Amino acid sequence: MMRWIGIFSALWLGLANTASSQTVVRAGRGIPRVDSMCQRFQQLYVQIREESILVDSARKTFSDIMFGLRTKFRSAEPLRLDSTRRDSLLSRTAYFSFPLRGYGPDAIGGTRGSGYQAKGFDLFDYNVRGSHPAQDIFITDRNQDCIDDQTDRPVDVLSMTAGVVLAIETAWNAGQEYRGGNWIWIYDPILDGLWYYAHNNAVTVRPGEWVQSGQKIAEVGRTGFNAFKTRSPTHLHIMYLQLQSDGLPLPQNTYDWLLAADGQN
Repeated sequence: MMRWIGIFSALWLGLANTASSQTVVRAGRGIPRVDSMCQRFQQLYVQIREESILVDSARKTFSDIMFGLRTKFRSAEPLRLDSTRRDSLLSRTAYFSFPLRGYGPDAIGGTRGSGYQAKGFDLFDYNVRGSHPAQDIFITDRNQDCIDDQTDRPVDVLSMTAGVVLAIETAWNAGQEYRGGNWIWIYDPILDGLWYYAHNNAVTVRPGEWVQSGQKIAEVGRTGFNAFKTRSPTHLHIMYLQLQSDGLPLPQNTYDWLLAADGQN
C-alpha cells in the first residue's frame, strides 16, 4: 500500500502542474489542467443546486469534465490498470479507510445497509426527491452539538480512498434549504468514480488537493436542510457514484466496502 501512496503522490505533483489547453475535449487532443476541471465541476454543481442550468446541459458538461479527468489520470503509467490488477488492489482492505475516526460498521444506519435506496436518483435534477443512494454513519451526539459524547471532541471525517478534491461547500447556513449542507466531492482515478461527503461541520481540504486514504477531510456536522433538524441524529452522509462509459454517474452501494474498510484510524 505504501508503494501506491508514493506513486500517487508523485503522479499528482506532475498532473497538478501540467499546463495544457483550457478546452475540455476527448483523448487524443489537449486536456485541461486539473485545477481548471475542479473549477468547472464546482460551478456545475452549484448551477444544478440553484437550478440555473438545464438538465441535459448539466449532463453534457458533467460528462465532458469526467472524460477530461479520466484522460488526464489514465495517461500516467501507474494508473493504467487492467481489470485483474484493479480487482486485486480493491480486494485489500487497506485500500479503503472507514470514513469516521473512532467508529466502525456498527455506526452505519439501517439494517445491513438498508438505508441505501438508489431508485429514482438523478444528480442533475435538483427537484427529484425520495431517493437515498448513500449510507449514513451516525455518531454519539445526544445534545446535537457536533461533539462526540464519549471523547468530547469533534469526529474526523476521513477520505475512504485516495483521490483529488473536485469541489467543496463551506458556507452553508441554517437559513438555506440546500440538502447537503457543507459537502466535499472527491474523484478516485483507480475506481474511476466520485465520492460525496455531506453534512460536514468543518471542511479541511480545498479543490485541487490530493488526499490519501484515511486522511482527515472534514469534521462531522449537522449542515443541510434535513440534517439540521432536531429529528435527525448527527451523521455523515457518504455516497459513491461509479462513472459509466459515457462519463455519467451510477450510484453504487458502499456497504460492503465499509465493512471491509480499515478501521484502525
